[in-house]
Amino acid sequence: MAIVEVKDLTKRYPSFTLDGVSFGIGSGRITGFIGRNGAGKTTTIKAMLNLVHPDSGTVSFFGKPMAGNETEIKKHIGYSTGAVSWYPRKKIRDIVDIEKRFYDSWDLESYGKYMELFALDDRKTPMELSEGMKVKLNLLLALSHKAEVLILDEPTSGLDPFSRNELLDIFTELKNHGVAVFFSTHIISDIEKCADDIVYISKGKIVSAVSKDDFIRNHSLDGESLEDTMLRLERSSSNA
Repeated sequence: MAIVEVKDLTKRYPSFTLDGVSFGIGSGRITGFIGRNGAGKTTTIKAMLNLVHPDSGTVSFFGKPMAGNETEIKKHIGYSTGAVSWYPRKKIRDIVDIEKRFYDSWDLESYGKYMELFALDDRKTPMELSEGMKVKLNLLLALSHKAEVLILDEPTSGLDPFSRNELLDIFTELKNHGVAVFFSTHIISDIEKCADDIVYISKGKIVSAVSKDDFIRNHSLDGESLEDTMLRLERSSSNA
């Protein structure tokens, strides 16, 4: 059963239209949101979170529509656009003291668990962290208020290959704890490594929203890698 449901989401701009986007996100699953730059990934994510107001369509979390339940829903989801510096010269422990005041669901046990899992030192400041560790700090703050869904826009963009692989391993660990992870990317090898499901968007429209195995079965030719498949599909779309 989908923990997040997006139905017929539409947002019109002068030069781009997000056109009737529909898909679901499963609990305890990793969903990769793929498409080339400008395909509509960020617009979709922002519309899901009501950071931009869609022209039509609905978004539901935990069986409740976002409209009318936004404050309650956002207590249980985490959102990140990648590495954020926060207060670059403040210690992490001081940032945490500020952040936890906004959530009545803040959980000290979860905070300690993810501090250990991410190998963060709360005596450091964000400016002392690598880009990969800054992403982990973002995830720490989301997960410490018991986020059940993580929505991440290009979280691996700009990371070195080692840090990317480490972050994808963390996604798998979170999945094993029942967290739904939804992340956008144009790096297909990230999808191959950890995704259970794929949502593929092209020119503002959803082309496919299925399990990774079904995506490969439906779209890949014999001997093709997932990256080869995506390149072929995008070439076909550009020539259409």
